[in-house]
Formats: sequence, C-alpha cells, structure tokens
Amino acid sequence: MRKFLVVLNWFPRGRKSMRFRSRNYINSWGRFFWFAAFIVSTFVLFNGFSYSNFRFLFGARFEPVLKFARKTPTANAIVSGEHPVTQILSVRETVLLPDQVILFLKYPRSARLFTKEELECVYLSVHNPSPVPWLKQSPARVDTEQLSEQIVRCPSGPRGLLITVGSKSNGVFPAGPTHHWDSLAYEALVDNDNTTVVFVKGLNLRPERVSNASRFECVYGEDFSRLKLVLRSEVLSIAQEIVRCRTPLIVLNSKKKVNSSVKVSVRIKGGGTLPSIARLGFLSDSGRDPLPTRKPHETCICTMARNQARFLKEWVMYHALIGVQRWYIYDNNSDDDTDQVIESLFNAGYNISRHIWPWVKTQEGGFSHCALRAKGSCEWIGFIDVDEFLHLPSGLFLHDVISNLTSITTSFGNISIGEIRVSCYSFGPSGLKRIPKQGVTVGYTCRLVVPERHKSIVKPEALNSTLINIVHHFHLRDDFRFIDVDRRMMVVNHYKYQVWEVFKQKFYRRVATYVADWKDEQNVGSKDRAPGLGTRAVEPVDWSSRFCEVTDTGLKDRVLQNFANPKNSLLPWQTTSNKKAGPWFVEEKNTSKVQEKEYRLL
Repeated sequence: MRKFLVVLNWFPRGRKSMRFRSRNYINSWGRFFWFAAFIVSTFVLFNGFSYSNFRFLFGARFEPVLKFARKTPTANAIVSGEHPVTQILSVRETVLLPDQVILFLKYPRSARLFTKEELECVYLSVHNPSPVPWLKQSPARVDTEQLSEQIVRCPSGPRGLLITVGSKSNGVFPAGPTHHWDSLAYEALVDNDNTTVVFVKGLNLRPERVSNASRFECVYGEDFSRLKLVLRSEVLSIAQEIVRCRTPLIVLNSKKKVNSSVKVSVRIKGGGTLPSIARLGFLSDSGRDPLPTRKPHETCICTMARNQARFLKEWVMYHALIGVQRWYIYDNNSDDDTDQVIESLFNAGYNISRHIWPWVKTQEGGFSHCALRAKGSCEWIGFIDVDEFLHLPSGLFLHDVISNLTSITTSFGNISIGEIRVSCYSFGPSGLKRIPKQGVTVGYTCRLVVPERHKSIVKPEALNSTLINIVHHFHLRDDFRFIDVDRRMMVVNHYKYQVWEVFKQKFYRRVATYVADWKDEQNVGSKDRAPGLGTRAVEPVDWSSRFCEVTDTGLKDRVLQNFANPKNSLLPWQTTSNKKAGPWFVEEKNTSKVQEKEYRLL
C-alpha cells in the first residue's frame, strides 16, 4: 500500500521542460496500471480458492460471501426520548394484502418508537415527482414486533399510489420495496434440528400432498435478483405452503448477524424466485436435538383469532381451570382490544403470549409455526378456536385424561400415540338474541345431535417433518398413531352459531387456506358454512331458534357448580380482578385408568 501511495504522489520537482514532465507523468500512470492489475489478479485467485473451500466445508453452493450491510435511507427519529436527530429509519418492507397494507418500520436501536397517534399513512403519486402527499390517513393499527421494529397497518389506497409511513412532526420516511401477497415468502424459522422452515404464498400446491422437492431450492441472501450473490441449499420437503430447507452452516454459525439481515426464499428450478420478507427466526432450543425429556408444560393451547377480545377472557380462564398451562394466541389482524386482554391475563398470572400474525388465509401455516415454537415447552398442544371449549364429562383434569388415553396403548404392543382426536358438538343461538352475560359456556345450551369433524391435541415431536395439517389434524410420523377419544370422556363444545351480532363476523373472511370465504359462490354447500344462509350476511327471522335439536347443559352445570363464587354467583370471567382464577369447589376426581374398549386405535 505504501508503494501505491508513492506512485500516486510522485511528480518531478523543480523547473523541468514540459516534455520531461509529460514523459514522467505517463511513466507514473503506467506503473500504477501494472500495480493495479497485479492486485486484481491476486484478489481473484485468492477468492477462487476461498469459494471452493466454502463449497467443501458447508455443503452448499456459495456465490459469494454474504455481506450483512444495512440500508442507508435516513429520516428523523427521536433518540432517548428527547430530541429528534437524523438516524437510519425507514420502511423496511411493504406487503399489499387484499384489504389493507402492512408496512414494517425499522428503527435505530437507540430510538424511541413512535405511537399510533404520532404516525400517519402517506400515499404518494408514482408518476408525479412532487414530494407533496396525495393522501394521508391514520393507521388502522401499530404493533411492536421487536424492540426496534413496528408493524403498521394502513388502509388500502387508490391504485397507482406509493404507500409509506410518516411522522406528523418529522416528515415522510423513505418507502421500502413493495410486495404483493399472492406471491411471497413471509416467515422463516430454524427448527431444533437446524433445518429452516419457510412459509410461502404463491406456489399453489395441492392440500394434503407432498410435492416433488427436487423441483425447488432454497436461497439465502439479501438481493434475490442476483443469484450469484446468494447461498443456495437443498429443499428437504415441500407441502402445501411449507418448505423445509437444509440450512447452510455459515448461516447457523452467524446467528446474530443473520437474524437481522439475511432473508430466505424458495426458487423454482428453471423459473423464478419468490419475493421474500422472511428473515430467519431462531427458536430458543434451535440446535438442541433431542429435546429435553421433561418439558415445562403438560398441556398447551394454540389458536388463531381475530377480534375475539370479548370472549378471550372466558376461554383462557375456563381452560386454565381444567388444567391448561400455556396459551399461544396468533393475532390475525385484530382491531379490537385483544392485545389489552392478553396483557391483563398475563399480568394476572396466566402464561399467555400474543404473536402478531397478519397473514391472510394462513391458518394451516400459523398452526405449523405454533407447533414449532411449542415443541420445546409443551408435552401436548391443542389446536382449537376461541369459540371452542374442551368439555370433560368425566370430571378429570385434562392432563389426567391425556395420561389415561396414552397409557392404554401398552395392551396393543409398542404403539406411541401422537394425536388425540376429539369430536365436536355444534351449539346454536339457544333462543338468545343478545350476547349472554355469564359467557358462552353457560348461555348456549341447545345443539345439533350429530357431532361434526374433530379437533386435535398433538404431541409436537410426533408431527411429520412436512408439517402438513388441515386445521383439524396433522400428519404424523410413521412411528406414531392417533386415537379417537370417547365423547363420554372428552368432547369439544363448539359455540359455532351464536347470536347474530357475533355470528355475522364469520362472513368477513375464513382464515383457513383451502376454505372459501362465505361471500364467495364457491363451495356453498360446504360443512364449513351455515345451512341456508347463502353468501350474504342477512339475519334470518328465525335465527335465534335454529340449530337446536337437543338440550345439553352438561358444561353449563359443571361451570356453575365448580367455578361460580358462592357469595355472589359470579364466574371468574365476570369479575375485574387481576388475580388468577381458581375453582371454588372441585368435585372428587376419578383417577382410575379407563377401559380400553372406550377407544379406537388407528
């Protein structure tokens, strides 16, 4: 480097002829040219050796070393909660959903996050170079995903407008890349076996089918438009909207850097690469295989909910009273007080967490994502909705029922139970026209006679590596079986057809991937729909008396007997107390082992 500087600064001194000065000037640049050629050649040779070694060490094609660089658009942020200063603050990504826009706002680590009242959605004209916004609107919601990142939900604007976010006091933030929801890799997790699970939209694969993995490959990097600058790896399995990839070692060995900068996507060989906003997430037990023999929680529940704040308290408290220990709530674009209810339950001592899941019609993917997260903490996890309640007519606690169910397999040989399937009874409005004050478990007591399809409680490590599920149940590994539980031991009370005020919300959108929305003409006769309603949310005159074939007060009686306060008859979810609820009276439990004839092994 010292010689290089000398060449650049060497000029003849003193009074010389112009010819002499010109000749030496040319010589100096000639030296510089040959020196630069030598440096470039050495760099190419060295890197050629490095790349071949990377391929050998990591088992993935490496083209070339990843750079963990930050983008540099700037805007004003408030640092330390006092004064605005110029910092790196921008819209990292934008996703266009069918009826709203999701923007990921990236902050410097030292910045205070803006509140919803301080932010505004800004709509700029793509064709007009003027910086003056064409339209401004208040955001529908602002959520904090991480300490330095927010998710801002904005109303969809007119076509042809660029959507970004601004601060009312600090101006407009630079817009990030915009992606359409119908073709996108949106989430990625590294499993405890160090494989990467990528959640995608746009591959249009068939439900419940394993596709040919050799047609695809996984890519890791920042700019997928330049394939020479990404890592490629093998697809181990692909089914529905879930892709499992072999994670390159260089990614696993660089967790801290990779977590915030490198994205993952899926490429169709001979075709294109899906756009991606999927940055790697690492589970707390990633790389720790096998899992611990004893997990913190026996029974957990996972659900995907939208605008269920008014029912969430009863649902959590009731299931805690029968033995559930942990709740995973996947919030699917709620705009009610769901976040506040979850926070109050957490402060009251319930082990509950809210996971922001803004992705439309991805219930299957969300449940698979939840199963991965729960694998290290939960022995068993149930997948039910907020309007579904596990009813145990036997009087046992949930963990006792599960223990009895799984222990009977010893009589059938070496069989491991990985899934418990529970039948569902669908309840109707039961003559009510207003939301019952004591809650759904006490208010709705009339149902259909024939049970509908089941819901499942699964052992997370028993799930097939493809994570295929159809909401109601998962595909299992070959060495596990499922069991159908007798309805005298456990059943799901599904308060499906509630008073019209509640029921009509189902017309907004169905959350499952392969289920048509009720406003669509497709699959009008599906069991998912309410018979006789068609595609419009118009209340029938006799709605309150529909779906009532048999009176069933089993769960109502147990709730009032065990959980009502004897002093004022209030149920735990009717009070404003922040203390964790407990039963006022618990009947004597029958802990004897159940008879094998009550169950059917498949």
